[in-house]
Amino acid sequence: MLAKRIIPCLDVRAGRVTKGIRFLENVDVGDPVAMARYYYEQGADEIVFYDITASNERRGIMIEVVRAVAREIFIPFSVGGGLRTLDDLREVLLAGAEKVSIDSGAVRNPELIAQGASAFGSQCIVLSMQVKRAADSAQFPSGYEVIIDGGRTPTGMDAVQWSQRGEELGAGELCVNSIDRDGTRLGYDLEITHAISQAVSIPVIASGGAGEPEHLREAFTAGGADAAIVASLIHYGDYAIPVLKRYLHDRGVEIRMT
Repeated sequence: MLAKRIIPCLDVRAGRVTKGIRFLENVDVGDPVAMARYYYEQGADEIVFYDITASNERRGIMIEVVRAVAREIFIPFSVGGGLRTLDDLREVLLAGAEKVSIDSGAVRNPELIAQGASAFGSQCIVLSMQVKRAADSAQFPSGYEVIIDGGRTPTGMDAVQWSQRGEELGAGELCVNSIDRDGTRLGYDLEITHAISQAVSIPVIASGGAGEPEHLREAFTAGGADAAIVASLIHYGDYAIPVLKRYLHDRGVEIRMT
């Protein structure tokens, strides 16, 4: 059995890490380079960096910040935000990322997934999905819709169907970010995480809502996730990564101990 992964998330705006609730009311929580180094030293399994306004502002990612973070850590590093072309993906990988996370750009141009997988390998391509609960209907059989542009633009696409298409196009991993749970600390949305985990054969990352160690255990067991993103849980000093790993290990979750 592959070990489950804990992935700190750095949501970056204007060069600073921020955190909000349901993608709104973001507050400054620190410097991305210092925070990445700190979480690396604590034993994070990966780091993910999102330039959270790049897609909505139709601009490129803050590549110098990406380079600065990459120089400080020696674990897998995933980067997303405003990536729209194959050249964008290449630039991020050359800046030091091991993986690229594509979201709005993939919805607007699904072939970007296939192009990226062909050029760099599926293991480099993470399809990140912002999902929000919708009324059950023929349009949204899973009950969840894909939203883009930092939670601003509905797509009319069903979340599970999009996850399956992403796998078919060559994504090597899926990140399921619940807008409804983001920053609430009420726990991950286990319903959509489990539904997508059952619908695809590639690793699934749970994102949005972690507020206590038990929420991670639930994501890995009831949700079927292979990894879990954490932000508020660790950014404010409530829990350290070694504490989270010990909690999971003691409850039978396969995890890489530090």
